[in-house]
Amino acid sequence: MLNPYDSATTPCGSSSGSAISAAANFATVTLGSETDGSILCPSSDNSVVGIKPTIGLTSRAGVVPITPRQDTIGPICRTVADAAYVLDAIVGIDKHDNATIEMSKYIPKGGYAQFLRRDGLKGKRIGIVRHPFFEFNISKDVDTFLAKTYEQHFNTLRQKGAILIDHLKIQNIDEIMNDPSEDVAMRIEIKIALNKYLTELVTSPVRSLADVIDFNNKNSMLEEIKNYGQELFLAAETTDGFGKEEKAVLANLARQTRDGFKKLMKKYELDALVAGGYLLPDIPKILAIGGFPGITVPAGYIKKVPFGIFFGGLRGSEPKLIQIAYGFEQATKIRKPPSL
Repeated sequence: MLNPYDSATTPCGSSSGSAISAAANFATVTLGSETDGSILCPSSDNSVVGIKPTIGLTSRAGVVPITPRQDTIGPICRTVADAAYVLDAIVGIDKHDNATIEMSKYIPKGGYAQFLRRDGLKGKRIGIVRHPFFEFNISKDVDTFLAKTYEQHFNTLRQKGAILIDHLKIQNIDEIMNDPSEDVAMRIEIKIALNKYLTELVTSPVRSLADVIDFNNKNSMLEEIKNYGQELFLAAETTDGFGKEEKAVLANLARQTRDGFKKLMKKYELDALVAGGYLLPDIPKILAIGGFPGITVPAGYIKKVPFGIFFGGLRGSEPKLIQIAYGFEQATKIRKPPSL
């Protein structure tokens, strides 16, 4: 996979094919799947719009799973409007994904396209957490350019009626970003979820994670094991479900979400948190472990390389996020197609 804006630059994570196809006009609209960053990051890096929905808002039935606790399906498109219309088409109850039953309460009557409003930023309370979401540590010139660009975007948000609450802190942010709990839980969950998925396939010789590992070893050149490895699979295969210690890991993730992002959003009555990102943004992890929605919109280019601006909110806040993202997009109209 090559980034259509700069073939030497990463197109980012696992939904990069969808983001590249949308960016390069190979497809009108596309879908991506995200466990942690795989919609938001490639959308940002390929100068398109990506919506990571609230967990369970869209069905995951038929999608190769990692963890139902974090997996979600969302649109990757060239515009916020396209993404909103696609979201309207894919939300709803699916008997094959029980999470959609509970989360259907968040689907607004009349759908999401009604929130495509040019004045969508008016009155929105948007929080700015500068550490770590606006700390880039790439190079002096790049960091300076990014900082200046995002400050200009903050001014645009204010000019369009948003209320920005600056210099906020997620009290446990360093713990969250450095804690291995997400990876530990993911190793356990991928074995359980993938084994269930594979056993339910109608015709397939591969019926378990162990079979996948064996297939990869027997077809190492085809699967490019030398380049990509399968360490996650190997580590997952050694796990044995959720015992007392493993359940404590899940409880820790729930506590981090409750005492971190969720607490901040409620304390300051925020509609969204805004974050920056270049190549590998930090915000997706915060949204991933809590099952929260996010949206990214093109924010600029460093030479040829795109970067986005991210807006994240509490569960079910897609209507507000779409209003904010559309208002920003229409005020700036930054996106330009790649030169192919």
